[in-house]
Amino acid sequence: MKQALFELFEQTGQLTLVEVLTRMGVASIVALVIYISYAFTHQGTIYSRKFNVTLLMLTVLTTTVMTVIGNNIALSLGMVGALSIIRFRTAVKDSRDTAYIFWTIIVGICCGVGDYAVAAAGSAIVFLLLLFLGRVRSDGRLLLIIRGNRSLEQKIEGVVFTLFDRQALLRVKNSTEQDVELIYELSRKAVDKATRQGKNINDTLYRLGGIEYVNLVAQNDEISA
Repeated sequence: MKQALFELFEQTGQLTLVEVLTRMGVASIVALVIYISYAFTHQGTIYSRKFNVTLLMLTVLTTTVMTVIGNNIALSLGMVGALSIIRFRTAVKDSRDTAYIFWTIIVGICCGVGDYAVAAAGSAIVFLLLLFLGRVRSDGRLLLIIRGNRSLEQKIEGVVFTLFDRQALLRVKNSTEQDVELIYELSRKAVDKATRQGKNINDTLYRLGGIEYVNLVAQNDEISA
């Protein structure tokens, strides 16, 4: 029993130079696919070339780690212990970035153990999904911020109710002795509909008199860089 356990922990999984280079090469090719996919789905201000290059590096590095570990259980446990001390503090700008990180790690693991078919098939399916769905954005919610004389509170609420047909959701109401600030959440469709009907939000509210400002702010879950 002791001899069997000793042999299990002593497995090294020696690879030839050709096999190692093959695994690195396949990982690099799939990493380029990930690179292209990320650039396609993150066009605009949220695209980070540095993060995209990091995805390339992460794929190859994961492949390297898996190649080194091989079938050596003792080495794998030591590697897990060494990597567990790493702490990442970088904020994820887009929820899709997390999926890309997992994608690179999974591809690296598959290539590191020589399972190229799984890496290629999984990456192809994910790439096609992102090709059609990767540019999906949030629903374009807007915040309507109105500040005016406190005596106009009911009139302001009535105007917003009339303009947007119950599609305005009151989120915040701040008030002082003289002023009141109302923050409504709107959908972009509701604003576009009011505009097509010739209803000007600013003009209608300012005609009440006593309005300090009217702001329409885009609310987005994505962080621009």
